[in-house]
Amino acid sequence: MHKPWRIVGMLCATATAGYLCRVNVSTAAPLLMKEFGLSQIAMGRIFSAFLLGYALFQIPAGAIADRLGARRLLSVVTWLWFILTVMQTLVGWGNLYLNTSTALIIFMIFRFLTGVSASPTYPGSAKGVSLWVYPRYQGRANGIVIASIGLGSAIAPPLVSNIMVSLGWRAAMVASAMPALIIALIWLWIREPAHVNTDPDSTASKTAASGEQSGKIRGMSFYLLTFSYTLQGYVGYIFVSWFYLYLVQERHFGLLSGAWMSSLPWILSIVSIPLGGYVSDRLAAGKIRPLWGRRIVPLTGMALSGVLISIGAHTGSAIMAAISLAFATALILCVEGPFWATMMGIAGNKSGTAGGIMNMGSNLGGLLSPALTPVIASYIGWENALHVAAVLAVIGAFAWLGITIPRKENKNP
Repeated sequence: MHKPWRIVGMLCATATAGYLCRVNVSTAAPLLMKEFGLSQIAMGRIFSAFLLGYALFQIPAGAIADRLGARRLLSVVTWLWFILTVMQTLVGWGNLYLNTSTALIIFMIFRFLTGVSASPTYPGSAKGVSLWVYPRYQGRANGIVIASIGLGSAIAPPLVSNIMVSLGWRAAMVASAMPALIIALIWLWIREPAHVNTDPDSTASKTAASGEQSGKIRGMSFYLLTFSYTLQGYVGYIFVSWFYLYLVQERHFGLLSGAWMSSLPWILSIVSIPLGGYVSDRLAAGKIRPLWGRRIVPLTGMALSGVLISIGAHTGSAIMAAISLAFATALILCVEGPFWATMMGIAGNKSGTAGGIMNMGSNLGGLLSPALTPVIASYIGWENALHVAAVLAVIGAFAWLGITIPRKENKNP
């Protein structure tokens, strides 16, 4: 039985390196804000600039992945992550003085370009998983790849904060880009599997191998899947962008203690994301069949996340808030495997393009939340801004009741 976990591990390592280059600015934000006189709303615009480039180029990135393949595409973008991150450290360096508005524009441009370069990460990985992994294992394979969210976000705060306290934010940013350089060099030595893997025990795989599995991305199930993933992205990106600053500025943690505490949700997510994919695979292969097997994890995970977000927002205890929101983050992210495996079941041989569409929706939600959340908080407070996120998580959970899997995929392998 062929299970290409080594290449799946490489996809995860690539995505983790990319995520370090994505979230390093969030941890460096306090010193950036101080050096350049940036407000919370200005930092929100910088965060959103990345997501704008990332979201806008999801569909082109997915289409390129379908055409060129995962290995070739990902080997190129890893070089771009390293180069663009290093270039950001040159902003305002030395005797080059920049006023606040100029620094804001330059950072927004660089973050937009970084977002464009990062856009192929998950559509490209989805294309690889759809070709190299049997359908019965795609939930856990996607979970392993997307565990990079937890890995990158867990590593970034302590890595960046400890280096920037001693050497400044520029040295910390360069350090966070070194894994991307290493992965770029490794990709030069890796060969992409030559053939689509077919599972002889899977009816769905036989159909795919015969060329009959055409994608169906113009139907209500795919629309609802993308809608739910958009809401999941809105909620998830609040924690990606604002959790560290929320702990430091609103819950009054120190720079280092806040960094370690902000790593907790990502440490939990390292377990919860692959676990969600594994549980979904086992349920889909069991007596309840793929329909409810893929639904149960998103329904429960997103709904429980909404409950914990409201608890964390309301409690007066800073420690309890951090713990509640950490578990809420782990739950909102544990649904990644079922989302992507369901997308592959619906999209078939168009998984790269469909993954780009679905991920574009998630990141449009993520584009809104970093910029919109502090604005909402400025009017109604952080507690109520987080309650809004909680409601959206619950709505996204119940959208799964309308998502179905094509009949030819709705069979046990």
